[in-house]
Amino acid sequence: MLDKKNLKIISALKKNSRDSIRDISKKTNLRPSTVHLRIRKLVKDNIIEKFTIKTNDKLLKENFIVFILVNTEKNIPDILFNNKNIKDVFGITGEYDLIMKCKFSGIEEFNRFILELRKLPQVKKTLTMVGTTKIKEEI
Repeated sequence: MLDKKNLKIISALKKNSRDSIRDISKKTNLRPSTVHLRIRKLVKDNIIEKFTIKTNDKLLKENFIVFILVNTEKNIPDILFNNKNIKDVFGITGEYDLIMKCKFSGIEEFNRFILELRKLPQVKKTLTMVGTTKIKEEI
């Protein structure tokens, strides 16, 4: 159940999931034992699916960010989505079927990727948009 206490805990974890139970307790004004039990329950109930990290794209050489709209004829093979450059994929409404957020080391790596993607028989057309500046990104 997502009551006020759980929402406070989730908010604190979103800011820094490495915070200790004690730190989260201080930030949320809840007892450490309450925080601990609620986090365990949130995980058990699949409200929290996993704890992750936010990385520095520039240092990881993934700072060429491209959004790709894809129009398909059939389902794209799942193996495509295992590609290291594809970070997020959403089914969408409208003229295109999918939007993918991809990260590359530079234009050369992106160019190789898009040429291979367009060779797939399931892909009718694509529209690419290069991100020029990151204004906000949440994990």
